[in-house]
Amino acid sequence: MKVITFGEIMLRLKAPGFERLFQTPFLEATFGGGEANVAVSLANYGMDAEFLTVLPKNVVGDACIGELRRFNVGTSKILRTDGRMGIYYLEPGANQLASKVTYDRTDSCIAKAKPGDIDWEKVYSDCDWVHITGITPAISESAMELSLECVKEAKKAGLTVSCDLNYRKNLWKYGKAARDVMSEIAAYSDVLIGNEEDVQKSLGIEADVKVESGELETGKYEALTKKVLDLYPNVKMIAITLRESKSADINGWSACLNDRENFYLSKHYVINDMVDRVGGGDAFSGGLIYGLNTYKNAKEALEFAAAASCLKHSVIGDFNRVTLDDVLKLMKGDGSGRVQR
Repeated sequence: MKVITFGEIMLRLKAPGFERLFQTPFLEATFGGGEANVAVSLANYGMDAEFLTVLPKNVVGDACIGELRRFNVGTSKILRTDGRMGIYYLEPGANQLASKVTYDRTDSCIAKAKPGDIDWEKVYSDCDWVHITGITPAISESAMELSLECVKEAKKAGLTVSCDLNYRKNLWKYGKAARDVMSEIAAYSDVLIGNEEDVQKSLGIEADVKVESGELETGKYEALTKKVLDLYPNVKMIAITLRESKSADINGWSACLNDRENFYLSKHYVINDMVDRVGGGDAFSGGLIYGLNTYKNAKEALEFAAAASCLKHSVIGDFNRVTLDDVLKLMKGDGSGRVQR
């Protein structure tokens, strides 16, 4: 089984510790982006994972490729062009102060890429599964057209398509509504992933659930997932992450999944003293793809994904730097955090 993920990876510039941006004249430089984060998770679990993007022909692009290779992510299909890499600035939140992301990704290499730039037949020749998110089609009209080409060609090639709906209100600026684009991408998807806001804003499906409340009525999520499956008969299953945001440091975390035969709810985790929540959803997607290709039933796959994403909240950076053993221990109930000697 080989999985390829397609999307934008950015230079991540974060204020040190819990400082505000430019409180001191330092920023921590790493790399991150939804689809790349998923590829890193899969490679960490021992899967054959490849990442496809468009990067600049400069030392920043070189460094990014080197970082991905360090995690055993395949990079041979990455396109290199003249231009720039997108950047995002992260100001970490604490207690009642929310984390804040500022984007600087206009006219990045992948934002300027267009249909026809990628030879999909060649790209998919050795792949079984492709993962995409709602972020790439939001960054520019040409990237949106390329994203549609990605899923259409994947279905022609017989690949399984998973899509994290990932609604980003600050990105949809070129005149298209998220629901108009993402509903078409969903029509080519086998597995959908998201949270309640993603489903409502990306697909336009209204539900009696509130993303801002901090409390989750899980009984309403079965009806929400059924609405999605009724509207998209091609979709085999949908998974929704359930975050209870008490503060920037304290969250409840769980997930649910509807595979048309059963509705499953994962174990509930309480995350205190959060280290970094960015990439938590990507860690869930990576865990779910691994689980669906490893376990015999969707319930076990869901539990693996929920445990993997829970652990991500204790890891600094976009990438979920946890091992398969780390996830399996938490799945089995060992969340004590005791020192391993």
